[in-house]
Amino acid sequence: MNDFSDLRGKVAAITGGSGVIGMTLVKGLCSAGVTVIILDLNPERGAATAAEMAARHDCGIAASIAADVTDRESLLRARDQIREKFGSLDILINCAGGNKATATTAKEFIAGNEKDLKGTFFELDIDGFDGVFDLNFKGTVLPTMILAEDMVRKGGGVVLNISSMNAYRPLTKIPAYSAAKAAINNFTQWLAVHFAPAGVRVNAIAPGFLLTNQNRFLLTDEKTGEMTPRGRKIISATPMGRYAEPEELVGTMLFLLSGTSSFVTGVVIPVDGGFSAYSGV
Repeated sequence: MNDFSDLRGKVAAITGGSGVIGMTLVKGLCSAGVTVIILDLNPERGAATAAEMAARHDCGIAASIAADVTDRESLLRARDQIREKFGSLDILINCAGGNKATATTAKEFIAGNEKDLKGTFFELDIDGFDGVFDLNFKGTVLPTMILAEDMVRKGGGVVLNISSMNAYRPLTKIPAYSAAKAAINNFTQWLAVHFAPAGVRVNAIAPGFLLTNQNRFLLTDEKTGEMTPRGRKIISATPMGRYAEPEELVGTMLFLLSGTSSFVTGVVIPVDGGFSAYSGV
């Protein structure tokens, strides 16, 4: 059984490292002896996450650098700090992302001869749409463009993107998020081919449904804490009958980052409790 010991001493940067998924991945990296650099828009939040990881006796080094994944100059400054303090990266994990209510339709469907189009696609806030698409897709492309350059120049490294079940089957109400995650799948495959001769592998994980700060308003009732009808639909379409736990992504992450997967590139692995395999009957 591989203990992923080849990851010890590697240097990884992770965007969105203070979110629900990101923090869990940071813990997994630290426990494998990886030096982890948390890139977060909120420097205080990133520093708090790094301090928590540094306090763990089984962790490697954890540090935090402020960065906006949609801003080139911010990422260039982060890259300069990484080079100065840690040298070149071995691993980049693009984990920044999320959804917003302003990019969400209130209605799942438009009925025939609908007179009131409020809450439908036609009433979407385009600025909200752009913000969600940019955060998820541009926020994957731009960090890779800036931070993976050193990997290509030295002839080795791994890029890991975070996709979603929405990339396979777009969920109702969230067109911007679904489109962005589908774009990440396509980009992962394209970049894997582009980087392969340089010795840099590119893969992605597509998590199943778990509760995060970005989707909680859609899946749970704010007043009662009970599942919404939408939340119940998701559970009924997941053969394992529950939401994922963030920790259940760690094993797949370590596999894709380690030498165990040295001939694996351009793949998107679902970790979804069977959601993507289930036809509903």
